[in-house]
Order: sequence, then C-alpha cells, then structure tokens
Amino acid sequence: MNAFPDAPFGPADSLELDPVPLAVIRHEGIRIADLRDVFDGGYAAIGAAFAAGTLIPTGPALAIYHGDPMGVFDLELGFPVHAPPTDPIGTGEGTAIVASTLPTGPAVATTVLGSYDGLGAGWAGLVERAADAGLHPRGVWIEVYVSDPSTAPEELRTDLLMPVA
Repeated sequence: MNAFPDAPFGPADSLELDPVPLAVIRHEGIRIADLRDVFDGGYAAIGAAFAAGTLIPTGPALAIYHGDPMGVFDLELGFPVHAPPTDPIGTGEGTAIVASTLPTGPAVATTVLGSYDGLGAGWAGLVERAADAGLHPRGVWIEVYVSDPSTAPEELRTDLLMPVA
C-alpha cells in the first residue's frame, strides 16, 4: 500500500513505507505550542521554493515528529519531491530546506476526516489498534495533510502513518 493513496486509509491499514525523497525544514527541541509558527513559516518557505522552480512537489504536505509529540520533540516539515535539494536552501528565517526521506519499514495508517482538533483522538485510536495487533510505535509519527489548510475544517483529510516494530 502506498503512503500517499488517493482514497482514505481504514481504521488501521498495514503498509511498508518506502524511502520517498523529501524536502524538509528541521526543527529540534520544540513543543506543540510552537507548531503554528513553525508550520506557517516552514510551509511558506518551501512554497516559495516551489514557486521559484527550485523544488518540484510530488505529494501533499507532511510533518514527521521524532520523539514524544506531547513533550519536547524534533520535527521535519516538508513535502515529497521529485528530487531533494543537493545543498541546503536558505529560507531567510534562519532555517534551511534540506534533503530527507520518508522513514522506511512496516507501519500502520489511518485517516482522520474533519478538523485538526481530531488528530489526538485519531492517534490514540491508531496506537490502540496497533497494540491490539502486537505492534509497537517506533517513536516516529507522520501526519500527511492531504487537504489544503484553506479547506473547510469539516472537509479536511489528514492521514496518520505510524512506523511500528
């Protein structure tokens, strides 16, 4: 199963993640309270690289959380791209767009339809369903923002991908 399907995932679909090339901005040691500013500035900077033709997107926006998303964590914010940058691309905000890849290996996924306020419950349900199947999170949490954030909240689609062991 593809990490970026056209149709929504079910309650806990299994898939094997491939090393999809990404262009991301990395942030270390942040908290949930930092996300609005990080997302707004990061996606705007990457969007400018798309508009300039420096990068070519091949999929929707995503965020990859490393560590405990309820505490202090590291974040990669970006997009799948045709070819990742070979050198860092400065953003003018003290950050740079760099190459990365989607984490690889077994994962489970689900889709949350509606407001971003439902993401916490979506994650809790996915973790519970994975545990029921004997699977354990690897400490990496991937949100794929299939819908543009300007979409009406009740029509948003966010895919949650959880690498497992």
